[in-house]
Order: sequence, then structure tokens, then C-alpha cells
Amino acid sequence: MIDKATVDLIIDSADIVDVVSDFVTLRKRGANYVGLCPFHNDRTPSFYVSKSKGICKCFSCGEGGSALNFIMKHEQMNYHDALIYLANKYHIEVNEREQTDEEKAAQTARDAMFMLNEWACQFFETQLHDTTEGQEVGLSYFNDRGFSTATIKKFRLGYSPEDRSALYKAAVAQGFNRQLLFDTGLCVDDNRGGGYDRYRGRVIFPIVNVGGKIVAFGGRTLKKDKTIAKYVNSPESIIYSKRKEIYGLFQAKREINKHDKCYIVEGYADVISMHQSGFENVIASSGTALTDEHIHMIHRFTENVTEMFDGDEAGIKAALKGIDKILAQGLNMKVLLLPDDDDPDSYSRKHSASEIQQYIDDNEADFITFKTGIMLKGTERDPIKRAKAIEDVTKSIAVIPSEVTRAIYAKEVSDMFNIGEDVVLRDVAKYIRQNREERAKNREREKLREERQATAEAQQSAGQQPDTPQPEAEVPPSTPPATSVPVINNDTFLQERALIKYIIRYGMCNFCTFFYQDEEFVSQNMTVVEYIQSELEADNIFFNTPQFKKIFDLSLSLLNDFYTELSSQEAAIAQDGNKQVDLLMRAIDPIGHSADSLRQEEERIKSKVNKDNIDKINEYRTNYLEKRLFSHPDDEVRRISADLASEKYTLSKIHTEYATIPTEFDKLESLVPSAIFNWKNAIVQQRIKQVQQQLNTASPDYAIELLKQLQHLYAVRSDIAKYIGERVVNPK
Repeated sequence: MIDKATVDLIIDSADIVDVVSDFVTLRKRGANYVGLCPFHNDRTPSFYVSKSKGICKCFSCGEGGSALNFIMKHEQMNYHDALIYLANKYHIEVNEREQTDEEKAAQTARDAMFMLNEWACQFFETQLHDTTEGQEVGLSYFNDRGFSTATIKKFRLGYSPEDRSALYKAAVAQGFNRQLLFDTGLCVDDNRGGGYDRYRGRVIFPIVNVGGKIVAFGGRTLKKDKTIAKYVNSPESIIYSKRKEIYGLFQAKREINKHDKCYIVEGYADVISMHQSGFENVIASSGTALTDEHIHMIHRFTENVTEMFDGDEAGIKAALKGIDKILAQGLNMKVLLLPDDDDPDSYSRKHSASEIQQYIDDNEADFITFKTGIMLKGTERDPIKRAKAIEDVTKSIAVIPSEVTRAIYAKEVSDMFNIGEDVVLRDVAKYIRQNREERAKNREREKLREERQATAEAQQSAGQQPDTPQPEAEVPPSTPPATSVPVINNDTFLQERALIKYIIRYGMCNFCTFFYQDEEFVSQNMTVVEYIQSELEADNIFFNTPQFKKIFDLSLSLLNDFYTELSSQEAAIAQDGNKQVDLLMRAIDPIGHSADSLRQEEERIKSKVNKDNIDKINEYRTNYLEKRLFSHPDDEVRRISADLASEKYTLSKIHTEYATIPTEFDKLESLVPSAIFNWKNAIVQQRIKQVQQQLNTASPDYAIELLKQLQHLYAVRSDIAKYIGERVVNPK
């Protein structure tokens, strides 16, 4: 679909830090960048991004890879669509042929849903701006709310006409599958072979995921009929889960990152009005309670959250409900209640940006001040209720992951209520134990449920009647199982892995070494992967691990392209170097310099530029294979390559400024041969064990043959040991 030259251009253009920063707040740490992993519930930054290598890696859950791999995983895209995504991001033109009907039919349901939602969004926008009904009903409503044209376009607001099946008919005429319209929730099956529109007669609020794709819609009726639901939202689907999506996050994420703060409001209009007032770091829970997934998504961009709700009873309940969930994820939590008659939408329309900011500064409260103020209201003469309220605050403190933060809040409660700090801390410790035990029970219950489900499915697949489920017993708390470590059964696996690691990291680097040929040592320039190939072919050794063999063969297949591109790269670097020498020489004032000193200065400049040129060529050689493997269409190749190339830490300049510390690259001429000999040694050791086992049951005649083989293997092992420095003692 996309030619190789364009794929290479996309891969070379994609800046891993730039790509990941669209979804994760990154901070510089040494030579790398670090942030919260977007692929698991990460509370402390474990997601590392290497700009020089062009890869990312989570050292907790193991996810990572190139910019392409990151987009595929994060946005749930296939290889082709991820390339298109990056091409669009970097304004690279991609010429593709028209898809055939068979190829269109073969698209995944997920891709088709995204395509349909984008088309539907454009349909709703057109209805709003270009039809009389849309302008008189939908657009006038948005204008009455004070939404500007720019704001309406920013949030891609639209209108669904009163016609019962306007969208349904248009979509079918466009060629979209009828079932797809029902799966996305845009239309409802009328059970008569047709369908009708879910959002007819409503203004439309598209719900966009963090990557900018439309996953769902919210429709608001403009009718006064109380029998009609005010809001209708898309049902859940394979692309939309209300537990995971946050309204406005796509539009707000850069400002959240910039201000290191996020405001959470309740509805669509609240977000839009606040953005229009200049507060663009505002998002909405869209009328649903905050979930762990929502909070985890927010945590990727900031640790500072303020819940902004109406000052009425419903707003207070909503604010109280989310406090413990937010604290448990390690975020810094504040609450802001607006005046009783206002919500963020109405308040922002009545006040200027400076007035809104002033109100925030004056009324924003930490969760203890807010919660105690609410819980203690009306308890002045009731010590039991007062104690209960304080106890409720200590329960909230107990969910905070940081021990230091818990201690600070415990002291604040102690000072506020004149209670001994040790008393508060003991109460907090009690609730921590209770929370831990409850989590352990839940894990055990979940484990039992999964085991029962797996057993039932296995019985069903075997044609048996599933066992009648028994009521769940109370499960005592237990220690969570340690992370399992895969057992390596193959003795040569680790040696193969070490060699593949050097190929991935340095496969196209120049490897000049002496080797034995025709009874004499010769010297020859070759790449690391070519040297390894020559050594393995000499002893007829092959990779046993299929994934490693695939990477090895792929690396060899790229050699021709590499040498062709290397020549062009070397010529370009040399040309740039010559220009740099000319510029530096012109910058030298000849007055006061003798001819000899000018020649010496020229030699010094040429020497420095030449060294820089060598470094650039080495960097190109080092990165060449990594880039191709990290962005290869094969999932296995990308995963293994990224895993073996990742390095969590880089030495600080403080440690390297005054000392020359040899790098792995500097030691390749010893490391690579050592890895090969270690592999050969492992193969010989494996063969020795096999022969020894055969000796136990061999006939006398065959035993003599086996003993000869064993003697030869001992001699080979002894020769290898001389190189790798092991002491080998043959058994008697």
C-alpha cells in the first residue's frame, strides 16, 4: 500500500519524544525522558524515552518500542494506519492506490467504526452550518449559549435533523454497512429491515479520545418535553468505553501539561465555556462518576487536580464521591465549589477571565479543608457525629500512596482538631491495613471467578455440562503472588539472546578484526552482523530460537540497502564537514597570525571536523538497524528488538566529564567474539550432557564410540576455555 521510500521517510521523520509527548507528559532525566506509563496504572514514572535511540520502554510492564509501535499500541491501530497517522503528523505526502472492494471488506471493525464516526461528525457539522434547520435550531442554540464560531469548530459541534432517518439514509447511500451503524450506536434497528437515527432533533457533542479520534457522540434535546431524555450518549462499543474516555482531554492536554494542573467539571457545556473563557486545561467526567481509568489518564499529564462543581447538594455529593479515588492514585487534590445558582458554564459566561481566576484563588480548598467543612456542618453539639466526621477524613488520608504526604495531612488534622498526631496516625494505619486486606480478598475472589469461568469454558468446549456454580466463600487475605519469571529451559537461549542484542544495537557498525583463514591471520573490514555470520557459518551453527533467527536473517537482508545508503550518507557528511571547515577558517582573523599558525589552526579544525564526521557516521551505523527493526511490520520483531535495545540508565555527565569510561560500543571487538565463544561453549556443554546420558544405556560397542565423542568434546571445550578464561577440568 505504501512504497518503501515513503515508509523509510516516515520512520526517519518521527521523533519519539515528540510523538509520545502528545499522550504523556515527559520530563528530562539525564540523557533520556521519563513519564507515567500509558499502558498500565503507573503511579511513579517508569516509562523511559530515548531520543537518541528512538525508542520508549516501560520498565514496569515491559511495553514500548519505536514511535510507530507506540502509536499502534496506544491508538489500537494496525501497522498501515499508524504509518498514515505519523505521515499526517509530519506532513508527509502518502500516495496510495484506491482500495479494492475486497480490501475494504477486510478492514477491521475497529477501523471501520472510526471511519464511520468521522463521516458522521462531518455530517452533523454540515447539518449545523449549511442547512436552514441546523442554523435556526442548532446554531442559534449554541449562539445563545455564547459559543463563538471558533469554539464551535474547535469542539466540532453539530446538529442532527428532525428527519427520523436522515443520517441512516445518507450513510447507507455512502456505502456504510447497516450493522455498523447499529454497532456504533448512531442508528437503531427498526426490526423491519431499516433503521432510525438515535440523535434526531438534537445538538451534537462529539467525544474525542486522547489521540484525536471520534469514539462517540452526545446529543442534547432542545425540546421542553420532560418525557424526553435531556441527553442521549453513544452506547459502549469496541472503540468506546465511558469508563476510559474523558470529554475535552484531547483539546486540553497541552494546556494541562503547560500549567501542570487540570480542572474537572461535569458536562460538555462546562468544558466548552471554560475553554472559551481562556481556561483550556479543563475536562469533564461527562456526568459519570470518575473511574480509576479516568484518573490514570489524567495522571499521565499532571499530578495536580481541582474538581470544580456546582455549590448545590448534588455538586457537593459529586465532589465528595471522587476525592478518595483521586487521592488513591497519588494526585494532589483540591475542590472548588461555585455559588449555589451557578455551574462552570453559567459562571464563566457571567465573569471575565480575571474574575474567574480570582474566585479560584480565593475559594479553592484542599480536600481536608473541604471535607471537614462539609462533614462537620451541624455537628457542633454532637461529639459522636463529630468523631465520625474526623474518622471519615482519616479514611481519605489512608488511601494516599505516599507515606510522607499521609504524615503531612495527619499533622494538619491533628492541628485542626487539637487531637494527638499519634492518634491520627494510628487511625490512618488501621485503615491502611483494612484497605490492604480488602484488596487481597478482592484479588482472591477475582482469581476464583476466573478459574471457575475457565473450567466452565473448558467443559463446554469438551461437550460437557458445566458444573453448577457454588456460592462464593469468604476468602482470607493472602500475600499477592510475586511476579513470575519465565524459566529458561534451553541452555543456549541466553547466549543466543546476547548475540542478537549486539546485532540489534550495533549490527551495521564497522567491525575490523583479525580472524583465521587458510592457516593464517588476516584483517578485514566488515559489519558486526557480517562478522557473526562468518563465524557461525565456519562452525555450521544456527540460531535455535525462531524469533532470533528471524531478526538475524532480516538484518542480513538489509545489508545491500545499508551499503547503498551509507555511501550517500558518507558523501553528505563529508560535504557538510568541508563547508564547516571553510566557515571556521573564514572566521579567523588573518591579522596577527603567521602562515604556519594558520596552517596549524586549519589542521586543528580539520582534525576536529573529521572526528565529528566519524562520530556522525558511527551514529548513523548504530541507528540504521534499530530504526528498521523497531518499525518492522512484524509485531515480534518490533517487540524483541525494542526490548533488547532498551537501556534504562545513562551515565551522568558528572561521572564522565573528567574520566574516559569505555562504552559497550568501544568494547565491541572483545564483546562480540566473547559472546560467540560463550554460545559455542554452551552448545558443547549441552552436547556433553547428551552423550553422558546416552552412555548410561549404550551397548558396549556403542559405548566405545560415545567415549571417543566425549574425548573430542572435552578437547573442544578446553580450547574454547582458553579464550573465554574458564577453567575446565575433565572428569576422570
